[in-house]
Amino acid sequence: MPGLKLHQPPAGPRGASLSGLALWAAIAVAGCSSPLAPPAPPSPPAAEAAAVASRVWPAEAPPLPMDCPAGLPEGTRCLGGRDSAGAFYRIAIPAGWQGDLVVHAHGGPSLGDPKPERVAEDLQRWAIMVRAGYAWAGSTFHQGGVAVMSAAEDTERVRRIFVQHVQVPRHTVLHGQSWGASVAARTAELFGRVVPGQRPAYDAVLLTSGVLGGGSRSYDFRLDLRVVYQALCRNHPQPGEPDYPLWQGLPEGAGLTRAELTNRVNDCLGLDKPVAQRSPEQRQKVQTITRVIRIPESSIVSHLAWATWHFQDIVQRRTGGASPFGNLGAVYGGTPEDAWLNAQVARYAADPVAARRFSEDTDPTGLIDLPVLTVHGIDDATAFVELDHEFARTMQRAGRGDHLVQTFTRDSEHSYLSDPVYPALMQALLRWAVQGDKPTPERIAADCQAMQARFGSGCRFEPGYRPAPLATRITPRQRS
Repeated sequence: MPGLKLHQPPAGPRGASLSGLALWAAIAVAGCSSPLAPPAPPSPPAAEAAAVASRVWPAEAPPLPMDCPAGLPEGTRCLGGRDSAGAFYRIAIPAGWQGDLVVHAHGGPSLGDPKPERVAEDLQRWAIMVRAGYAWAGSTFHQGGVAVMSAAEDTERVRRIFVQHVQVPRHTVLHGQSWGASVAARTAELFGRVVPGQRPAYDAVLLTSGVLGGGSRSYDFRLDLRVVYQALCRNHPQPGEPDYPLWQGLPEGAGLTRAELTNRVNDCLGLDKPVAQRSPEQRQKVQTITRVIRIPESSIVSHLAWATWHFQDIVQRRTGGASPFGNLGAVYGGTPEDAWLNAQVARYAADPVAARRFSEDTDPTGLIDLPVLTVHGIDDATAFVELDHEFARTMQRAGRGDHLVQTFTRDSEHSYLSDPVYPALMQALLRWAVQGDKPTPERIAADCQAMQARFGSGCRFEPGYRPAPLATRITPRQRS
């Protein structure tokens, strides 16, 4: 594609203050480091552990009866309210409840102020847990955006509301979906520690379709998408619009809408047309993006949107205007135009302070004392399955590798796999937590087959699958 002019945005601010994350410094778990750093310590420093243990939780008003969303079994009792931090929450208790609770951390993250509709939708999506006999509790989180530690605290808060105002559960499983898997992992690290002589707050952790590489690894490919897309299309930003570094997402106050972004993408790539109706140049550009970024064309707009408004949230609200992302040293490959492309893309260095602080908030440390079970669709184009390989390394470095069992399914879906999958995982996880019977992928696959008689078809476990390292999916780069 010679002849396209390189868009070179300015370098942007460096080294800005990070007061938004500083409040969490006292409880950030030690050992958040890159894969090349020394192994994480076996436990957080005493001062940090004490800060978590001494957390003073405000009194919470009791939940109020609420209508249950459609899809829950007959006789389910639903409660809800707004907690002391401002998050909306819902609780569902099935008829004949046997005492086991699922505390849910939702994906996204959502941007903007919390809305009660969000948690009602989450309960409806995860009605399978209630249908399988578990009580369910979930929060909207009190603030929108990419704030993992804050969301972890909100998750723990809804558990405490349940314990205080409903009942002490027999067992409690912490469930995180998508981005919420990183929230659940951090919740388990901070509030699920096993102390001799004390009952832990949680008994086990279920992580589904997880974004488990942390902010320091999981979002690199979205910066890659921004720079490759801009080199090819030069319309995000458009000529004549204010220049800004692409890691910024959007400048503060920018009024771009999702519909407008979609229109720009379609103008350049023709994604709204059948392949045969696209121009040769459009077909070549789409092929370049899908090969270099390793995503299907169906997810280009979604990932560009996340690399726009989520990046804006991260830079403006989490890192004080400095970039936690960089692509120095990244060699993009997969097309006949690799040399041209690598000469055209904008290059950015991550601000080391911003990168470290973002990592402290978003990166799992692996310091989880509880049984952890994961499931991931092999062909998930939203959260790559290779992120599970990174999480396994994190658990191993923390000395908790034996606390983790990973499973994989032949699915391309991200938000929900199939009904029998989740009861099978829950059954195996509680059997491990309560009886010490550690599951195997083969046994979980068999459990799922048995669940189909009650919950319908949809078991596609592949017990022998092992994901490749994340570096095979996301272009490696220089790190400070």
